[in-house]
Amino acid sequence: MAGGRSPTVRRRELGTRLRALRTEADLTVEQVAEQLLCSPSKISRLETGHRGASARDIRDLCDLYQVDPTQRDYLAALAREGSRKAWWQPYDLPYATYVGLEAEAVAISDFEPGVFPGLLQTPAYARILHERAMPRLSTEIIEQRVDERRIRQEILTRDNPPRLDTVVDESVLHRNVGGPQVMSDQLGKVIEASSNLGVTIRILPFSIGAHPALDSTFVVLEFAPPVPGVVYAEGLVGHIYRERPEDFRRYMDIFEYLSEVALSPERSLALIAKMKARYENG
Repeated sequence: MAGGRSPTVRRRELGTRLRALRTEADLTVEQVAEQLLCSPSKISRLETGHRGASARDIRDLCDLYQVDPTQRDYLAALAREGSRKAWWQPYDLPYATYVGLEAEAVAISDFEPGVFPGLLQTPAYARILHERAMPRLSTEIIEQRVDERRIRQEILTRDNPPRLDTVVDESVLHRNVGGPQVMSDQLGKVIEASSNLGVTIRILPFSIGAHPALDSTFVVLEFAPPVPGVVYAEGLVGHIYRERPEDFRRYMDIFEYLSEVALSPERSLALIAKMKARYENG
């Protein structure tokens, strides 16, 4: 269910191609908007994938950019796919855009200073996290979020799964979320996930001290060309998406640095196994 073509990514691909066509036509956003009798913000939102395109939008833009029939058909198909309903939409998630991006990423680089990544969480661990959320969530919403997380994890076992690289702060191993049994099961899931050749888990030890992402939680998502990568950061202030190439490169540089100073995957798994045994033995 979690596989397939994501409407979110289709809109981003469409936007990337429309921006390239406008640039080739040597037109500004304002000039296109004037020609089509619409606002510049509409053109900008189409090009960033933040707005779906109608059949008329595609027709008018293709006429303006003098697009050949084959490319016109492809853009129209992207617009149709971008307007389809995705499996996560009924869940009314505050981070629905992220789920749509994650669903079709080819590589995910995830730094977590406080909890295990959602793609590696057990239902019990995820449930406790949602139960402690503020403002309080209803039991129904909590169960929906747990179910949504389970479905998202299917991308790791599908054909052609994304590469998942994670750096997790050592404090996550010591934070007793839900009690010893929940933690033991959670660590067991992480160990099991590490057997997947596409999943790499590194622990950032306390001994590192200060580092560039000390107060950050972020995920770098990469896609098949021509869709550009995006950085997703979250916290109490909300969800932030950074799409500028310079921001993407900066976060990738930070993640690569964290990966270098973290424990090796082998040493990380040994530490995780040690902590799992400690929870099991009380």
